[in-house]
This record gives sequence, C-alpha cells and structure tokens, in this order.
Amino acid sequence: MGTIQSALDNAANALLVFSQVMNVTENNVTNASTPGYAEQTQTLDPNSFDLSDGATGGVRAGQVLSARNQFAEQSVRGAQTALGESTQDAASLTNVQSVFDITGNSGLAGDLNTLFSNFSAWAQTPTSATATGAVLTAAGNVAQDFQQAYQALTNIQSDTGAQVQSTVGDINQLTAQLASCNTQAAKSSGPDAGLDAQINSTLEQLSQYAGITATKQADGAYNVLLDGQIPLVLNQTQYQLSSSLNPGASPGATITSGGKDVTALVSGGQLGSLLNTYNNVLPGYIGNSSTQGQLNLMAQQLASAVNGVLNGGTPGLSLFDYDPTSPNTIAATLTVEPNATTAQLTAAPVAVSAALAGLESARQDALGGATFSEYYGQLAASAGADLSAAQDRQATQEGTLAQAQNLRQQASGVSLNQEAMAMIQFQSAYEACSKMVTTLDQMTQSTIDMVQTFT
Repeated sequence: MGTIQSALDNAANALLVFSQVMNVTENNVTNASTPGYAEQTQTLDPNSFDLSDGATGGVRAGQVLSARNQFAEQSVRGAQTALGESTQDAASLTNVQSVFDITGNSGLAGDLNTLFSNFSAWAQTPTSATATGAVLTAAGNVAQDFQQAYQALTNIQSDTGAQVQSTVGDINQLTAQLASCNTQAAKSSGPDAGLDAQINSTLEQLSQYAGITATKQADGAYNVLLDGQIPLVLNQTQYQLSSSLNPGASPGATITSGGKDVTALVSGGQLGSLLNTYNNVLPGYIGNSSTQGQLNLMAQQLASAVNGVLNGGTPGLSLFDYDPTSPNTIAATLTVEPNATTAQLTAAPVAVSAALAGLESARQDALGGATFSEYYGQLAASAGADLSAAQDRQATQEGTLAQAQNLRQQASGVSLNQEAMAMIQFQSAYEACSKMVTTLDQMTQSTIDMVQTFT
C-alpha cells in the first residue's frame, strides 16, 4: 500500500519533471526569434501504478519532441529557390535593359535615325561636301554605338561570371557548415534543438542559391543533394562545386562536381539564374562560339547593306569596315572605313545617296523581314519585356514565400501565447507539488514526534 514516503517521493519527482517542462518552455520563449528554431515539447509519461507490487505511480519526463514539419520546411526552401532565381533575373535583366534605349531618341536608335536623315539630306544635295561630311560623322557615331553596346554587354557578362564564382563559393561555405553540423549531430547523445535550428537555418540560406533536397537521418544529420541528383553533403562529407569561365565558348560558364560537368543539372536559385544569363541571355545579344548574336547580326547587315549600295555605284567604295573573320564580334570591330572621304562620297553617282536613304524603310531578310529601326526596337522591347516578366515573377514569389513561411510558423513555430499558458499551468503544478512536499514533510515530522512521545 502507499506510504507517506512513497507520496513524498512522487511529489519530489514531480517537482523535477515540472522543472524540466518549464525549462523547455523557457527555451522556446528565448529562441522564438532564432532562425531555424522549431517549438520543443517535453512529453510526460505515467509511471506504473500497482500498490500490490509496490508501484506507486507518479509521472516521469519522456522525450522532448520537435514540432518541425519537414514538408513545411521543404515548401519554404522551394519558395526561397524560386525567389532567389527571379530576384537575380530581375537584377541581371535590369542591367541588360539599360543598354538599350527604348525611346529611340539617344544611343544607337537615335544615331541610326540621324544617319538615315543625313542620307536623305545628301540625296537632296548630292554634291554637297557638308552633306557627305555629316554622313561620315553620323556613321562614326553609329559604329561607336555598336561598340559601346557590345562592350557594355560584355562587361555585364564579366560581372555575371564573377557572381557565378562568388555564388559557388557561398554554396561551398554553407555545405562545409552543414558537414560540420552533421559531425556534431553524430557525436550528440540525443536531440539538440540548437543544432537542429542551425542546420535548418543553413539549409534555408543554401536554398536561395540553388534547388536542393534535404533528407534528415536518424541521428539528426542531413544529406543534401543539388537538384535532387548532385551530392553536396552526405553524412559528414562535403562535396564541393567548382566553376570555370570561358567567355565566347558554349557554354561559357560551367559547374563541376568531382570533376564531372554538372552545369545542365543546375537549375533554379541565384546560381541557376546567373548561369542562364551568362550562357544564354547575353550570348543572344553578343554571341558565342555557337551563335552570332543579334547585335552582331544587325551590325553586319547594316554594314553590308550600306557598302553594297556604295559598291554598286562606285566599285571599291565602302562606308563601314569590320573584322569578317569573327562573326560574333562584328559589333565590337565595326568602324567607319578609314579610306572613306567626303570627296569620294560627293563623287558617287546621284542614285547612290537616294538608294542609301531608301534603306531606312527597306526590310532586311537577314533580320527576319524587319527594317533596321524595327529590329533594334525588337531588341529593346525584348529586353524590357524579359525584365518586366522577371519583376512580376519576383513579386509573385515574394508572396509565395511569405505564405510558406506563415504555414511553417503555424506548424512548428513558437507561439508566445501558448508558451505563456504552459508556463502558468506548470508553475501552478510546481507550486502545488511544493506544498504537498511541505505538507508530507510536516506529517512525517508529526508522526516521528508522536512515536517518540509514546516510547
């Protein structure tokens, strides 16, 4: 049967258990704002109660359970990956769009209009040295505009390449941290809420750079794969990524893992965006080993069309010159023919200037049937449309991420109101047990005194 001593033992044990519960609750409150932290719950298990066997019941502390929801975590990481990609797309395309003047009043668009206007003025006064001098000046400005646009896009590609290498370095730094955390988890004697928070915070940071899958192991460690295929962290081993840049090649930026080219497997996140900009978006304008690039195509077609008219009137006479051996750098090498002079242009047949003026509205088969102004307008409009779409995706993904984070908070975040209620509840229980211990102690002392009185 139960005794005062067994009741005292149960009450004292309950004090220890309730103290553990309050410690866990206090830890939840303290870490409510800690990145990656999930609410912890101290479970309570009943002791056996069978007085005939001397089992007097009571309570004992069970496992500390984490409220972390792996589905919610992966949803947040997926949203982070999508936002990282769209944010980087918007930043990169903002730089690209700035190269093209969509108003048509300045830069290449404005100077191209000036060139055709000067062709028309020359047609009105075919023998005017002033008119032909204006043509040479305008042609020089157009050539310079092509060079500057090409250089600006090349600079953007160079900056993008540096970002690729920096991002790969950031990824390697984070995966090294994860491998170190996995080592700590393997040595830990049990669940470690602080270590678990650090791991999940690091995983969320990593997901901004590329799409990852993270699988929790029995010891609390995580295996991490890039794009679900490329090992980044397995147990306590880190697998580093490497990057290399070869401007003009196709692809120009490559990612390797263990010596194997995995560029095609990298998608999403900041790294996926940067690779797409370096290997696809920018070569679409300035070319690489597998494509000429729209800017080079336009420069070549303009030079060919103008020189073709001049050669038709005066064999050997040209206005533009470029390096024909390098199709993907024509915009960079386009210049005014050094031997072209006002005297040569003035001496050209009258029909030449009129034909040159007609090029303004002439549709070019090589440019898909567009005029030169239309083709440039298409380049500028495409850059602007791509930027607008990226900004729309960014806004959408910001909302998606916020929603995923809210759902995660509901599933595994710390509710200060609930923790306050739990603290009040177990403080009351603790105080009640304390009074019981005091009362039982007094009863025990009274019993001892009574025994001493009768002996």
